[in-house]
Amino acid sequence: MAQEEQPPKSRAKREVKPREDRRRGQLSGVQFMFAAILAIGMALGITLSSRIAASQPLQQFYENVETEIADLRVEQGSLIAERDYAMDDSYVEQWARSDGKMFRPGEILVVPVPLGVESLAPEPTPLPMMDVETTPPKPESWKLWWALFFDSPPPEF
Repeated sequence: MAQEEQPPKSRAKREVKPREDRRRGQLSGVQFMFAAILAIGMALGITLSSRIAASQPLQQFYENVETEIADLRVEQGSLIAERDYAMDDSYVEQWARSDGKMFRPGEILVVPVPLGVESLAPEPTPLPMMDVETTPPKPESWKLWWALFFDSPPPEF
């Protein structure tokens, strides 16, 4: 009976060896899932890093535009303040008295003249009269005949 028990063990060993050989050459389900998750993770990581790298110039451009917008808003505020001041009656009166050289009825306009200067406006110098020839000069008759016969300009002597 001891002999009878041994052959089934050898059969069991024989059956186990092909399974082990088969397992060595093939991936198990857990190994396959781990490899798939690892591949997907690597693909997502590469995609994310490329998107981050691509967004860097856009972020810098965005910051530059924001700075320019802030500067333009400050300039717009100063221009609006200047426009409001220019539309006010006090500005118009100040301009009329200083730059416009205007005055109200009953006031006298005084324009200071520097010492040693006789006149503020320089005297215009008259332009010399020149004779202007309005008709082209008449060519000599032999040059006309030359052009008619030879169909080329006459020689210069």
